[in-house]
Amino acid sequence: MTPRTEWHRLPGVVRAAVEERAGTVADARDLPAGLNCALAACVSTAHGSTFVKGLPVQQATTTAREGQQWETAVNPYVRTVGPRLLWRVVAGGWELLGFEYVEGRHADLSSGSPDLPLVAAALRAAQTLRAPNGLAVPRFADRWRAFLEAGELSLLQGETLLHTDTNPHNILVTDGRAHLVDWAMPALGPAWVDVAYTAVRLMEADCSPDEALAWAEHFPSWRSADAEAVRAFVVAHCRQWETRVGATAARHSNARFAALLGDCDRDDHGGSGSGDASGRSVGDVSP
Repeated sequence: MTPRTEWHRLPGVVRAAVEERAGTVADARDLPAGLNCALAACVSTAHGSTFVKGLPVQQATTTAREGQQWETAVNPYVRTVGPRLLWRVVAGGWELLGFEYVEGRHADLSSGSPDLPLVAAALRAAQTLRAPNGLAVPRFADRWRAFLEAGELSLLQGETLLHTDTNPHNILVTDGRAHLVDWAMPALGPAWVDVAYTAVRLMEADCSPDEALAWAEHFPSWRSADAEAVRAFVVAHCRQWETRVGATAARHSNARFAALLGDCDRDDHGGSGSGDASGRSVGDVSP
């Protein structure tokens, strides 16, 4: 997690630049959520509240800088499902983004939660999102080049503008609606991908695999998803995660991803050994 800076500890020139755009700040409340931003705060002015996030450009990681750049780039195309970017400020070595403030709470993805239909509605709306031809959003398939064969990569091509990080902290619920926030990891790929990621999050929140798959079945994109494409996604993710954290640490997470393949593909011992179409194990990262 990126070390945090409180609003009042920002350099004066940075706060002054924000006030030029937002108005005089009467109150600022620092917020704990977010892994890659160095500042996250709700600032209140005579014009209302604004969510401000940002980072010190020179000290930030490449991942954090690129994530903020992508949030800025895709915002015009995701406003039907997320808050609007109001302004961008670069001053005093900092880059800050000001968004419409959503007074909400993080989504509850547990079994029987009343938030589940709201999250589904937001994702259904997101299934229609597209990026303009001139915006070179990364291809989802390209994330998995080290873990799949060329023919398998082609299964993960698509034109839907994906979020790819639908964890509960990136879904805010307010006034009977769910908002998708933090578009720092966008990708172009099959529409069912965000449904799959969210179904795994449901399992993390205590939904059974059957419940999560039943929830996913409400999406036409999931019902019509190519089975081999879903298998390639699961295999790639499990290999990548096992490479990153080791077989033992990856076991439970990989079991949830393997559950996306249905009963016949679940591994009785936790999912790391689930097979792919070639007979290799899901957890096997060898080529």
